[in-house]
Amino acid sequence: MPYDASWPRSAAERLADLRRALAPLDPDEQFDYQHIGSTSVPGLAAKPVIDMVLVVADSRDEDAYVPQLEAAGYVLRIREPDWYEHRLFKGPDTNVNLHIFSDGCEEVERMLAFRDWLRAHDDDRELYESAKRELAAQEWRHVQNYADAKSVVVLDIMARALTS
Repeated sequence: MPYDASWPRSAAERLADLRRALAPLDPDEQFDYQHIGSTSVPGLAAKPVIDMVLVVADSRDEDAYVPQLEAAGYVLRIREPDWYEHRLFKGPDTNVNLHIFSDGCEEVERMLAFRDWLRAHDDDRELYESAKRELAAQEWRHVQNYADAKSVVVLDIMARALTS
C-alpha cells in the first residue's frame, strides 16, 4: 500500500511500550530499539506491518527478556538458532514484527544500513519499491518466497549502502 505517514508514530508508540516493558531489565537503557523495514522509510510503499529490531545482550538467553515481552502481549513465533540466534515476536495490538538479535550482530548493522540508504537515496528507494510492487502482484505460497524473490534487488542496493 502507499506510504502511510502514521507508521513512524505507530512505531514510536510500540518502541515506547517496549522500553516500559523492559525497563526493569534495562535500567541504564542499554538495549537498542529501532524501527526498521519498509514502513521506516518515508515515501516507500509497504505492507502495513511495523518491523522493529531489539538488540539484547544475548538473544539465546530468553529468560532475560521473553517473560517481559509476553507480559506486554508479544508472542514468540520464530526461533532461528542457525541465523544469528534470531527471535521473532508478533505484537499485541498492532501488526508488528519484533526481531530480536544479540549485541554486535552484523545483521542489525545491515538492516540499519539498508534503511538509512533508502531514506537518503530516492533512486534506490524507487528501484526497491518498483521491485516490491512487481513481486507483490504475483501469487506466493509463503511470504518467505516473496522475501526471497526481493533478494536480488536488496543485494544490489545493499552493496551500495555498505560501500559508501
